[in-house]
Amino acid sequence: MTVAVENGRRMFDYWLTVYKRTWKGTVISSFLLPLLYLAAMGIGLGSFVDSNGTGALGGVSYLQFIAPGLLASTALQIAVGEATYPVMGGLKWQKFYHSMIATPLRPADVVYGQLGFIAFRVFTSCTVFLVIIALFGGLRSPLGVLALPVALLVGMAVAAPIAAYATTLENDSGFAIVFRFGVVPAFLFSGAFFPVSQLPDWIEWLAYVSPLWHAVDLSRGLSLGSINPLLAVVNVVYLLAWFLVGTRLAVRGFTRKLIG
Repeated sequence: MTVAVENGRRMFDYWLTVYKRTWKGTVISSFLLPLLYLAAMGIGLGSFVDSNGTGALGGVSYLQFIAPGLLASTALQIAVGEATYPVMGGLKWQKFYHSMIATPLRPADVVYGQLGFIAFRVFTSCTVFLVIIALFGGLRSPLGVLALPVALLVGMAVAAPIAAYATTLENDSGFAIVFRFGVVPAFLFSGAFFPVSQLPDWIEWLAYVSPLWHAVDLSRGLSLGSINPLLAVVNVVYLLAWFLVGTRLAVRGFTRKLIG
């Protein structure tokens, strides 16, 4: 166990060193775009929605309604971005993962280090975004700060299985499926912008399968101070299951690719 932790830490140090040289390229996608979404949807469209009454939203402003959803969605998009092309690059193009396992590092250590760095990216970006949300008045309850660990959890819940999926691909064309049929529908239909109860029944139930819906629901309950304890437990367990199963599959996939 001690060896695994130390090896994972070394992998994380590697990614952190790389990020120190490349972080400027992530400013727009990680910080500016979420801010623009918050301003356009929460303040721009929100002023129109609020002027026509907020009864359908339980008496909260539209900004307060969508802010937790945007936070969870931002976590998901960052995690997906870090678990797709960077993973394939390490396996197929640059092949630096192969160099890593030539050392005492195991494929599992490589996976843990990669996921640790993704967790760092999600946490730091969402921390800044949460501060912005608070400054805009998007948090109605002090419990809203707990939306940050929820964002981290949903990020890891999608990063692990997508990293596992990346190990099965021969080229990056398979990522189009992830973005077109996974990320985009989840972003639009997981309750971030409107209650999923407004959807047709068959689409509504599909929304409940998405990890993002569980994160949005839990984050919103915390942010608005209207948390349902039983449903919150279901949300957390569901997200943890995605993460744990995904991590196991990622370790198996990396082992197959790097060792055979």
